[in-house]
Amino acid sequence: MERKSLALLILLFIAFASPEMVMKTAEGRVCASQSHAFKGPCVGDHNCALVCRNEGFSGGNCQGFRRRCFCTKLC
Repeated sequence: MERKSLALLILLFIAFASPEMVMKTAEGRVCASQSHAFKGPCVGDHNCALVCRNEGFSGGNCQGFRRRCFCTKLC
């Protein structure tokens, strides 16, 4: 009985620990560069991301006090 409880506990630990380990190894650094094609103040992240995708990046968002569009990609 005690062995079954220990085995079940180990299996549960492995089941819940595995996604965490996969997520940590799958993470990468994100590089950002100011968009050259985006014009005007950056109000919405969606428009910024669309312009950045046309520039060859994977996405983009508005950053800073002056609300500039910065394009992002995994590096």
